[in-house]
Amino acid sequence: MPSSQQARAQASAITSGKTVPEEEAAPTSRLRSLFDRPRLSPGQRRIAQYLIEHINEAAFLSITDLAERVGVSQPSVTRFASAVGFSGYPALRERLQAIALSSLAGGPHADEESRGNELQAAVDAEIENLENLRRDFGDPAQVVDTGRRLSESTPLTILGLRISASLAEYFAYAARRIHPDVRLVTRGGSVAYDALLQSREAGGTWVLAFSMPRHAQETLTAIRVARSAGLKVALVTDLTLGPVADEADVVLTTGTGSRLVFDSYAAPGVLAAALLQAMTDADPERTQARLEEYEQISDQHHFFLRD
Repeated sequence: MPSSQQARAQASAITSGKTVPEEEAAPTSRLRSLFDRPRLSPGQRRIAQYLIEHINEAAFLSITDLAERVGVSQPSVTRFASAVGFSGYPALRERLQAIALSSLAGGPHADEESRGNELQAAVDAEIENLENLRRDFGDPAQVVDTGRRLSESTPLTILGLRISASLAEYFAYAARRIHPDVRLVTRGGSVAYDALLQSREAGGTWVLAFSMPRHAQETLTAIRVARSAGLKVALVTDLTLGPVADEADVVLTTGTGSRLVFDSYAAPGVLAAALLQAMTDADPERTQARLEEYEQISDQHHFFLRD
């Protein structure tokens, strides 16, 4: 009898050709797509990030008020509107208002007073993150393609520093069940550089990096080292915009929970699991063989309790 992991690997393929009804993308996803086309200056990235984080309020601000909130000049806001494809700030604001109004009309959590206590509000925020991710998965092409590329990289390096180490460790633990050579990097500085250079010398082509808030300077440096060594970088993060995202070849974004003292990562965890699923789909024969071998070893050495 196949293990639960084997059964799920066979039954949960996301490349089976099934289609799902198209849903309107989440407001944050629509804004990221809107702002992700050009290479924005640091000041323009601040404007974009403010709009993403405060869309329901920012969409109705005058150019003077928006410039003051972000801490930039009014001409900077005008240049930003032009950089993202609009004739000026009025045209951009019209689009922002349409996105904000659609969010307010359909959002299940529009009424802040209905959220209950702070712990319930934190759960509500994570539910919203998961709902946004679900809408993003309406087109799974990027996840499928990234999973295939990661599957083909031998060795495959997983990078997660500081708070991001837990997500990297989870991904690496699972990926080792289905991939022959997974290398985990959770220490920065020269230790990370050495591991990345060795991975490239051994034939690796891709690094999967996790960067959660607060985004570490050493993560940015490590990604730059990987790129300079000839490795491509797929990044799981909460921000499409910013210096870390700018350095990556592929950026997969989803929200984090920030209502409590320490952030929570429900949506990034599901995104990581989806990438693992895409890796299993990319090489099902290897997946099946490795899972069968692992089940034999785990039974032989009694790794797990009998449920």
